[in-house]
Amino acid sequence: MRRYGLIGYPLTHSFSQKFFNEKFELLGLYDCVYSNFSLKEISELSPLLENQIDLYGLNITIPYKKKVLDFLTDTTELVTKIGACNCIHIHAGKLTGYNTDVFGFEQSLLPHLQSHHTSALVLGTGGASAAVEFVLEKLGIGIQFVSRKSSDKSIAYNQVNKELLASHQLIINTTPLGMYPNADFFPDIPYQYLTQGHHLYDMIYNPAETRFLEKGKLQGATTQNGMDMLVLQAEESWRIWNT
Repeated sequence: MRRYGLIGYPLTHSFSQKFFNEKFELLGLYDCVYSNFSLKEISELSPLLENQIDLYGLNITIPYKKKVLDFLTDTTELVTKIGACNCIHIHAGKLTGYNTDVFGFEQSLLPHLQSHHTSALVLGTGGASAAVEFVLEKLGIGIQFVSRKSSDKSIAYNQVNKELLASHQLIINTTPLGMYPNADFFPDIPYQYLTQGHHLYDMIYNPAETRFLEKGKLQGATTQNGMDMLVLQAEESWRIWNT
């Protein structure tokens, strides 16, 4: 049996498990299975690897994209540069870390970019934001991070105002705010200042329309959720595991 899986916490709903098990069935790969591994602490990864000797690959989600780096035998240059890993290839006892979020985010965002999307507000500074930062810098798009507290790298939510939104018409939510089952939550920005020129990207895919996206759409902004990114990064993970 070739086993693949997802580690994170909490894993209340997994796109990956359903996606890959349906893919295996479609391809007739009856010796493959994809499992969820809900780990309360990243330290639980070591006994998981010892007990699941048939593991060939893992995907990593919140909150372990940065913490998992200490468990890797080797990493790609991209993982080293952005400091986040969401895909592990396991072979002969060695764990090689990759980042497929970069590929998924870039390819899903590109069709929605307009010429005036020259600066972006990135909500959140966790592991998911690292891939976003890398892609935006590659595309020459300016970045302003927003977090709960201001720092050398970010401003606080209460510092987001009409002027800032006017100059940053691409807004990307990398936080879990609004994710099922806490669907009533949303990033605290002044949505009344959004316009038809704004594009809102939420990396959450469940629910399909978060309150963040809903509130943006009411102001005429274009919106997209994280589903396209998920499919793209999942297919990239499968390519890596079979290389």
